[in-house]
Amino acid sequence: MRSKDGRTTKDGIRIHEAGDFAGMHKAGALAARILDEIAAHVFPGQTTGEIDRLITQKVEDAGAKSATIGYKGYQHASCISVNHVVCHGIPGDKKLKDGDILNIDVTVIVDGWFGDTSRMFVAGKLPRKAERLIQVTHDSLMVGIEAAKPGNTFGDIGHAIQVYAESQRMSVVRDFCGHGLGQVFHAPPNVLHYGRPGTGPVLEEGMFFTIEPMINLGRPETKILADEWTAVTRDKSLSAQFEHSIGVTADGADIFTLSPAGKFHPTYG
Repeated sequence: MRSKDGRTTKDGIRIHEAGDFAGMHKAGALAARILDEIAAHVFPGQTTGEIDRLITQKVEDAGAKSATIGYKGYQHASCISVNHVVCHGIPGDKKLKDGDILNIDVTVIVDGWFGDTSRMFVAGKLPRKAERLIQVTHDSLMVGIEAAKPGNTFGDIGHAIQVYAESQRMSVVRDFCGHGLGQVFHAPPNVLHYGRPGTGPVLEEGMFFTIEPMINLGRPETKILADEWTAVTRDKSLSAQFEHSIGVTADGADIFTLSPAGKFHPTYG
């Protein structure tokens, strides 16, 4: 149900106009293109700090702004989360090793619109167990997107992701979630990646938000390190994440952050 101003729901979720989709596509395309281009720079011996430097340069060269530099004191244009780091890994001097898997998360601002996406990469040869984790995580995101249509609820999205991931004997992180966005970085609703069908706000055309499931090979529990950013699995099991920004249309979801080069999946499948 919309509030009297017709622009937000009773849950505080902004209902965007048809013209707003173009702004989100432009921002999302840039974020996705930067991740396409960074793929060639992920290899054993590379540092996450150098990857972030390259991302920072690409954002600047595009005439855009990084949404994360200066956000709550954060000083990087990306979060880079390696192996058992679930999310919010801080780029630094640590060198990647052969077989490391990493999530790179980038958010840019283009003409006031926020483009937010993340995907998995591998340094060197992809280990078999990591390959399966990455595939299940990718498919969990896509199952969630399939549930994003008018008349469904946010609980339907979370339920679809949870049922699929757990059917593959993996766990869904509960401590972090997707979020609304548009001309702000984070807004209602919280998009949980687990839940019960038919619960939560009802989806309406014009809602913009991210879906970004974090899936673990082991248990779902996480902990925050002393830097107050980095989240890791408590049991040190591998974790993976994929993120798209989407807009709800009359009959489904419009993905704003599709890879221009078809490289969203690290095996380019």
